[in-house]
This record gives sequence, structure tokens and C-alpha cells, in this order.
Amino acid sequence: MSLTEQQFFEFVRRNPVNAELLSRLRALQIPQGILTAGCLVQTVWNLKSGHDPQYGIKDYDIFYFDDSDLSWEAEDVVIRRVQQAVADLSAKVEIKNQARVHLWYKDKFGAEYPALQKAEDGIDRYLTLCTRVGIRLCDDSLYAPDGLDDMWNGILRLNSLNPQLELYLIKCTQYLQRWPWLTIVDGQTGAAAHHDADVRT
Repeated sequence: MSLTEQQFFEFVRRNPVNAELLSRLRALQIPQGILTAGCLVQTVWNLKSGHDPQYGIKDYDIFYFDDSDLSWEAEDVVIRRVQQAVADLSAKVEIKNQARVHLWYKDKFGAEYPALQKAEDGIDRYLTLCTRVGIRLCDDSLYAPDGLDDMWNGILRLNSLNPQLELYLIKCTQYLQRWPWLTIVDGQTGAAAHHDADVRT
């Protein structure tokens, strides 16, 4: 089965937090601002599963890109602006400047990370292909380099641009605890993985 772009937007906006973020943050004119990741994909999974659209969503991710000032202080200014705009929402909203990720990624995750050139580059490096989805705040346009079919059908594949198998399996296992109908695929071998995959290996 497939999910059309129109259906995707309808599903996403049935989560009231997504709807408010898309409405409020456009006015802030955040450079290359884009709503992305779990808050979009997991809303769709929730509605397909018969859950409340906000079920199991840990945070709402906003990416942006501004390489004019790579200091933490500059990023913190944007974070504070966004937090002020959404302070009344009962949700955790995370804001990250994708121009800075390479400065801290190795210390946090133990792997090299290239300097990015645009906000979408951060989405391109997600561990799972089907979560590479975003909605640009400036014009509500969709960014989905892999399409929507795997996301709709719950197919989890390892991203060859960021092939960290252990982290991928950890994330997939966490997904399966909330949406057990998903299917893990080992992107290196193409073989289906057991749902109780040992993430220590």
C-alpha cells in the first residue's frame, strides 16, 4: 500500500503539536527551518495503529542551517526564540543547527560526522531510511528522498550514508516496543532481523 503526499500532510496535522509548530514557526523565519523525524513518521504510525496521534512521541525536532556563526551562543539564541514561541505546548521541542553538528557529534556518538551544507543533509544521515522525512517551515513543502512507502509500510532499513549498525538496531528495537508491527531490515545484508535483536553486537 502507498501513502500520498496529501494523505501524509493530513495525518501529520492530526497531531495538534505538529499543526501548531507548522503554523507558529513559519513566522520566525528560521534559516532553512524544517520540522522532521519522529514527530512526523510516528504520528503516521500511530494513526495507522489506532493510537492517539501523540502516542510514544518523545520529542519534536526542528532542524535549521546557519553557518554564519557556529558558536553555541548563536544556536542558543534560536533555541530560545523557538522555545518562547511554543512554551504553552505540552511537548518537548528540540532545535539543532545542522551547520554545527560535526563539531559535537563524535564526542557524543563516537563516530565521525561531515560538515553539512544544508538542513536537509542532516535528514539524509538518519540511521533509518524511512524516517528521512521533513516539512519545510517556509512553504510547507515535503522533503522525502526515499518516498513514503517504506514509512507507511513500517519497513526499517539501515541508511548506507550513516551505517552504524549497533545504533540502528537500538533505535529499531525502541520503535518495535511502541509499534510492534514494524519490520527491521539489516541494510548491510538485506536479511530481516529478529525483533529481539541483540543490540550489543
